[in-house]
Amino acid sequence: MKTIRALCLGLVPFGLAACDTAENETNQPAADAGFINVYSARHYDEDDLLYDKFEAETGIEVRRIEASGDLLIERVRAEGEVSPADVIITVDAGRLWRAEQADLFQPLESDAVNDAIPARLRDPEGRWVGIAKRARVIVHAPDRVDAADIDTYQDLADPALAGRLCVRSSGNIYNLSLLAGLIERWGAEQAEIWAAGVAANFARPPQGGDTDQIRAVAAGVCDVALVNHYYWVRLATSDKQEDQDVAAATTIIWPDQEGDGTHVNVSGIGVAANAPNAENARRFIEFLVAPAQQTLLARANNEFPASGAPTDNPVLDGIGRPQEEVINVRVYGERQAEAAAIFDRVGWP
Repeated sequence: MKTIRALCLGLVPFGLAACDTAENETNQPAADAGFINVYSARHYDEDDLLYDKFEAETGIEVRRIEASGDLLIERVRAEGEVSPADVIITVDAGRLWRAEQADLFQPLESDAVNDAIPARLRDPEGRWVGIAKRARVIVHAPDRVDAADIDTYQDLADPALAGRLCVRSSGNIYNLSLLAGLIERWGAEQAEIWAAGVAANFARPPQGGDTDQIRAVAAGVCDVALVNHYYWVRLATSDKQEDQDVAAATTIIWPDQEGDGTHVNVSGIGVAANAPNAENARRFIEFLVAPAQQTLLARANNEFPASGAPTDNPVLDGIGRPQEEVINVRVYGERQAEAAAIFDRVGWP
């Protein structure tokens, strides 16, 4: 398997350094059906194991280019019709929707995919499909906040939490997708009232990533945070004692278990619009949604399998699986602009 790292993006039109190696590794004749070019925003050791397993089972060589989600999308857009990308893997349905809107995917017709992955976790037109799930959860300090007082997203806007809430910036795709989902659930007016209430409760200006929010709760900077669940699981399973201490000082709450369910997003994949090896791309996606690969995919980032396969993760099994909201994740992209406008109006930086 050949891997081209994120620094080699070849995005000269975007002011980034070119990388001849990336071009030479991937620009092979389309007639060569013995390989697949995977453009991925995932960077996990277990993913390497999956690629090795796919090569062993099919004889198809996996060639991969890695980059962050937005840069990956811009690379494929810049390459245009000559892009060698066969599949694009990125995180968050909001980003998948951005790629879809840029016409970077082609529809995939596959009974195997449709049978394995629930309809709400894939694009209705077959342009992309979720392969692993992540939940947007509440983390709190149980010695300072009663879980019963913050067991819904709505509770985060309660004035009783004034000066006690940590969360990252509104421009982060996870927060954009969450608010987009709440707009779909509640309507734009109620969602805006909620966002204003949350912004009024900040313990500090939004900063850092999700792990930083959890650390801030453990350190007493705030009492409650809004994060993706796997950041907490990473700390709990870390081999560093300081990370384990942070997890031990905090607790996960699955929001809205008596209502609409917890907001769940996806890591996802689609066949690139100009894939030179489209048949290999189909085989690769069908391989990823099979039960054994679903377990490995989810284990890589402490996510949940999109198919409902076992997690094979004692910490995840220990915290259980939440009741999930049932709206199609594509909504997170469709309502993204509305969410961004609301964040601007309420002063959530």
